[in-house]
Amino acid sequence: MGRYAVIEAQGEPRVRAEEPGAGISRRSAGWLVAVFVGIVVAALMGLVHVPYAVLSPGPVTNTLGNGPLGKPLITVAGTTTYPTRGTLDFTTVEVLGGPNNPVNVWDWVMGHLDRTRAVVPVEEIFPTGVTSTQVDHENAAEMADSQQEAIAIALRGMGQKVPEAVSISDLSKDSPAKGVLQAGDVLVSIDGTPITTPDGVRAAVRAQKPGKIVVLAVRRGGKDMLLRVRTTTSQGHTVVGVLLRVAFDFPIKVSINAGDVGGPSAGMMFSLAVYDKLTPGALTGGVNIAGTGTIDAAGKTSRARARSTQRARWGRSAESSRSWSVPRGAEPRGSLLRRRTATRWLGTFPTGCRSSRSQRSRRRATL
Repeated sequence: MGRYAVIEAQGEPRVRAEEPGAGISRRSAGWLVAVFVGIVVAALMGLVHVPYAVLSPGPVTNTLGNGPLGKPLITVAGTTTYPTRGTLDFTTVEVLGGPNNPVNVWDWVMGHLDRTRAVVPVEEIFPTGVTSTQVDHENAAEMADSQQEAIAIALRGMGQKVPEAVSISDLSKDSPAKGVLQAGDVLVSIDGTPITTPDGVRAAVRAQKPGKIVVLAVRRGGKDMLLRVRTTTSQGHTVVGVLLRVAFDFPIKVSINAGDVGGPSAGMMFSLAVYDKLTPGALTGGVNIAGTGTIDAAGKTSRARARSTQRARWGRSAESSRSWSVPRGAEPRGSLLRRRTATRWLGTFPTGCRSSRSQRSRRRATL
């Protein structure tokens, strides 16, 4: 036990500790206060949410290899396939943010400090009024559409004919066509005008005045039908309240199983992989290639939705890939990728996959 001394001070006794450490010094008390304040600030930073989303490099998947559960990502039936070498990796982005998983101040700070991440306004990923579930559904639909378009472009690149048709994927909430049109209906003509593209459908409907009845020739379950639908107006345009998609009639069966990945930006790599499997020789030349980019039914490629999204794609895959294949205009700024071991840029292939700086149009557009 410590000993204490009694000191006379102006006639009154006072007690002080004779041993060091018997009390808390002013400096120690200051440190304790600073630590306490730091803990409180750190806790508040974790509790305060900010209107941003943080994009990080996700896993890469070799389109020439196996997908979920160890099964081939691309399977082909009804024709000959060929062995190949190298890899054609598609890259992914992990998203932190949205109504169900908001970003806090810590996430925001770390996102700015990490050069492989990107911080963007949350509205770029989750539009106002749209739930996380709705975004997931839209991403799943875009992935399904991108796979179909990728297969079509690959087969056409081989010289095969792939007929396509415009079909209805869904009806809007207040669509005047409810009870008349159904999801899966293939549009053949509108008021006698043949329909071959979504743009053709929109042009034919927008040429009418709102409230006018149009006659739609559709194919449902192999049967041709004539249906009458009254038009309405939305955002200044004449519409019938349906969502459109392009359906293809493939001469062979090609299936792509990418698991729970959503969005359209793996389309270009899917197309290259299908083409590689169906043609002799290794399209890659035996090297590892990573890439990203959308592709549409016309064979035009474009970068992902935004530069910020593209930036988050470089990190994880560039470390193991000798080359990158991206749409023109989608190259990363600066020398980030070149410092990471990628040694060359590749052009767009096969023949028919043309580069375009324009953004990919939404395949599930409202009409």
